[in-house]
Amino acid sequence: MPSEPKTTIPGLREIKAAGGKVRMVTAYDFSQARLVDATEIELILVGDSMGNVVLGYPSTIPVTMEEILHHTKAVVRGASRTPVISDLPFLSYQVGPEEAVRNAGACLKAGASGVKLEGGASFVPTVSRLVQAGIPVMGHLGLTPQRALEMGGYKVQGRSEEDARRILDDACELQEAGAFALLLECVPASLAAAVSATLRIPTIGIGAGPACDGQVLVFHDLLGLSPGPRPKFVKSYLNGWELAGEALGHFAREVAEGVYPGEEHSYGGSGKPAKR
Repeated sequence: MPSEPKTTIPGLREIKAAGGKVRMVTAYDFSQARLVDATEIELILVGDSMGNVVLGYPSTIPVTMEEILHHTKAVVRGASRTPVISDLPFLSYQVGPEEAVRNAGACLKAGASGVKLEGGASFVPTVSRLVQAGIPVMGHLGLTPQRALEMGGYKVQGRSEEDARRILDDACELQEAGAFALLLECVPASLAAAVSATLRIPTIGIGAGPACDGQVLVFHDLLGLSPGPRPKFVKSYLNGWELAGEALGHFAREVAEGVYPGEEHSYGGSGKPAKR
């Protein structure tokens, strides 16, 4: 029998009410999910960020429902205690509420505990329809990567008074539509603080300052598994790229020098060939 879950979707509000912090990390396969599942982190997000860090796409736009479902199933198999949230990829929910229900329902059938979608007031009917169908929904405001082309790139959102008011209004509408939490990406810390203080549901920040009710990082960013410059909001807790490179280089040298495999890595036996 699986052990007790770390939390539940309704339990996230209790964490906020108690003044705690919700911790969420992305994962894209069985091994990553097992690593996260062994920690105190409360949520796993199967993010469409897999397009960038796993599949090598230039953005999240090419990610398909089939890819989200494939990775969701792998993550769920590795997360025996941690609720898994699946991202709804581009054009899986924008077409209309019924299409969104079908695709989000497929995520739940794959084992997810809920879904996340990007967008504000224009998607309130979709969020309402999903919640009506019994599908937990996490909202996503601020920098929404699926609309980066429209936004002119990956830029901080909500800096003007008008844009900040729109984000706050959208957040309230998503809450009233039944969203269980809200991800705030790349918005000024003061705006994230205002949204967090206004909402009853927890906010989870990424590049949104410390006042959010929780934080999320991409698995590869957290462990330093991606080379090159990283966004300002990323904190890498390990230089995984360098460490992995050193290990691979060590392996290559030992094979070339005949050091690996050694006697301790080899099996004994008679040495005689087996008879046919």
